[in-house]
Amino acid sequence: MNKNIKLIGICALLLALPNVMAVIFVPSNANINNELSESENYQENHKEVKNIILMVPDGMGLADVTAARIYKNGPDEAPLYLETLENIGYQRTYSANSIITDSAAAGSAWACGEKFNNGEICYHVDGRPYNPSILEMAKAEGKATGLVATSTITHATPAVFGAHVKSRNCENEIARQYIEITGVDLMLGGGVVKFNSTKPDTCGTSGNFIAEAEQKGYQSVYTRAGMDSAVANGTVKLLGLFNNSSMTPEYLRISGTTEPRLPEMTSAALNILEKDRDGFFLMVEGSQIDWANHANDLKYQMGETLAFDESVKVVLDWTNASPKRKEHTLLIIVPDHETGGFAVNGPDRLLRAGESVTAGWTSDEHTGVDTIIWSQGPGSKALGRAVENTDLYGVMIKALEQ
Repeated sequence: MNKNIKLIGICALLLALPNVMAVIFVPSNANINNELSESENYQENHKEVKNIILMVPDGMGLADVTAARIYKNGPDEAPLYLETLENIGYQRTYSANSIITDSAAAGSAWACGEKFNNGEICYHVDGRPYNPSILEMAKAEGKATGLVATSTITHATPAVFGAHVKSRNCENEIARQYIEITGVDLMLGGGVVKFNSTKPDTCGTSGNFIAEAEQKGYQSVYTRAGMDSAVANGTVKLLGLFNNSSMTPEYLRISGTTEPRLPEMTSAALNILEKDRDGFFLMVEGSQIDWANHANDLKYQMGETLAFDESVKVVLDWTNASPKRKEHTLLIIVPDHETGGFAVNGPDRLLRAGESVTAGWTSDEHTGVDTIIWSQGPGSKALGRAVENTDLYGVMIKALEQ
């Protein structure tokens, strides 16, 4: 099917939303302010990209990486898995209306390629048009799509890829759009109550979207065992909701829990999405690194950071298992913003693996500093420099066009 016809179909569906009134447009040429010259970029960017994997350690700063690496391996030993990617750059994080972004605006910059106000989910409250998300664009190309998070799966960061709403608080409406409009193939995280709420959210939406999903061919699961069984049975459309609200933090988990961990959800997602011969788009979020820094809690932070890094290992093991996978997969790891102004303040001696740094924070809120981008695969060299967060959209769009 012609790409333009596919995109027109997506736009028509989005315009039909009763709770979201806006005009959608597709940019004729995504703007990448820091794009490599054609001579620099030719060899890398002219490889077909089948898969795009975006991994988000929400609220993580570089000091979080330092603290986790020292705790895991000691100060002079192996790097974390995320540190082994080929390219390193950094992004500006400010939103359309604030030096200090929130996750909604920061994620929307990646997903839809423009600046949004804090709280907006790929949607301009003032009525201006907005771009379709990178997930919607991948869907239009015939690719499978997936969202994985340790928050509710309708939380701000996953939401920006599969919905367009005026407020991040419209989580019931986000669930509705996932099922009724966008058709995200795989969703794994928390948030049962967002999919079967009888109480309307800020957008006035409620309903049993689990039952609707099952009518549309999704398998719904609520435990790690259920997820593993769905993978083993060859399921291709999966709704995994493992907690009524957000998932249990790593440091509070007890033996015998039925909730899967982030690395396990990442593995399940890859096993399901790779069945699509056209490839896939997958977003994986370590949601609670942010919450740990809000709480100024080092134990919480390191547990979530190391679990996220285990998920990176899952992805790297998957890509490295086949030369073709590695050649045709664009992998980007990037925090949406930093939280807490976390710093390594000591101690004044060398630590061994298993010992924790002396932690310091400047606040319990987000900060406005730039965040690191680690990347590899076709087109990734364009991110090995200082960029705007909106530039990631252009890099991913260009990858879809190869």
